[in-house]
Amino acid sequence: MDKKAMLGPKVRRLRRDHGLTQAQMAEQLGISPSYLNLIEHNQRPVTVPLLLKLGHNFGVDLQAFAEDEEGRLVAGLREVFADPLFDGSDIKNQDFRELAAVAPTLGQAVVSLYRAFRNSRDDLQALAERMADRDKLHLVQNVSFPQEEVRDLFQAASNHFPDLEAAAEALWEEGKLEKGDLYRGLVDYLLNNHSVRVRLLPSDIMGYAVRRFDRHGRRILLSEMLAPSGRNFQLACQIALLRHRELLNQIVESANLSGDEARRLARIGLANYFAAAVLMPYGRFLEAANQSRYDIEILRRRFDASFEQVCQRLTTLQRTGARGVPFFLMRVDSAGNVSKRFAGAGFPFARFGGGCPRWIVYEAFRTPGKIHSQLSQMPDGTTYFSIARTVVKAGGGFRSPPQQFAIALGCDAQHAAQITYADGFDLENTEAATPIGVNCRLCPRLDCSQRAFPPLNHRLIVDENLRGLSPYLFAPPTGETR
Repeated sequence: MDKKAMLGPKVRRLRRDHGLTQAQMAEQLGISPSYLNLIEHNQRPVTVPLLLKLGHNFGVDLQAFAEDEEGRLVAGLREVFADPLFDGSDIKNQDFRELAAVAPTLGQAVVSLYRAFRNSRDDLQALAERMADRDKLHLVQNVSFPQEEVRDLFQAASNHFPDLEAAAEALWEEGKLEKGDLYRGLVDYLLNNHSVRVRLLPSDIMGYAVRRFDRHGRRILLSEMLAPSGRNFQLACQIALLRHRELLNQIVESANLSGDEARRLARIGLANYFAAAVLMPYGRFLEAANQSRYDIEILRRRFDASFEQVCQRLTTLQRTGARGVPFFLMRVDSAGNVSKRFAGAGFPFARFGGGCPRWIVYEAFRTPGKIHSQLSQMPDGTTYFSIARTVVKAGGGFRSPPQQFAIALGCDAQHAAQITYADGFDLENTEAATPIGVNCRLCPRLDCSQRAFPPLNHRLIVDENLRGLSPYLFAPPTGETR
């Protein structure tokens, strides 16, 4: 931990949350009000002894309090103000950092407002396109994105739900589950505690379904196409819906989601979280992850889980006092469609467009099944370490072929030394890092040969007599000269 951490805005928010004056807090900490005032304005550091007093007197999680929570918000604000709507505005990176530090709630409100604006603008564009074709006028409808709301729910919780972790650990005790035969233990638990039987059925009967709960017949029907890890996962997921529905509903209702569709998606996502916690119990999994230096192949064999299940579980290791490496994760198909995303460690995923073609996740499709590694750097200088590999989702036979996705798992480069895949990388040599961006529209790198679109804040130059590596030539950004 940095012995001279500048945490003034956090100290000020903590004081205000407890309804204290500077004099009152200073008395509890054993310092002068003037010294506390300097701390709150980042003119003095929060030393380790003072941080320990904050933890003792105000019950704060020291690790969480000392962590940089502003990176993700700064990335979101930077993306918002890259919109041409703000061309000519003299807004600098330091402005983003100050807003994120001093008024994070206000900053998040700006990002949420911009998201609503973009959704409305996209809806208007879709409406205009449909209005242009009178034959399709009857198809006009309001487009909503409940999956984005659910992603925000998991993001706000740092993808960690202590109540679901406790429920999963209780299931091991209550069901007398055994490490070597989890499937049989889950089947017996369902029969003994819920009078529900499990049947494995041929794919021609199950069709596109991999799990179906027959409520009247008290049966769980599983497709034969599921791998053993998938069967365990689906049984645990159904147990969450049967045994812990009230807990799932409590978490969903506290999120104030906009509609029934979003609430149902959130409930399914939480049931999936519970299932992963059953397959990979927190304490044992974290210990194994640290011992193996986050070797995914070792973890998947030890816990009889798939590559994707292990990667997603690694993003949830944020228990107070027992944290793992803060990972981010994304899953994409070969067309670039994002079906899973968690921005741990403040990784700046694009919320309103595609990704960067230089990022390793898209390279994975060239050599299926191989783990690729990459040290990359964003335009603001932040460096990340990522791995990526393809995974295959079981299909339903010849007429329903398997689905292929690429999974990217990564972290801030400062944590990469803990990961076996980073061995051999010079993590201090940022010159060797691959330059990437959020996406083409938001990336300021004009020398990129893989651009799909020109950047938002540059005017396009069209010269039929000049052709470079990129199809685009650019004028300087608004307000600048060459």
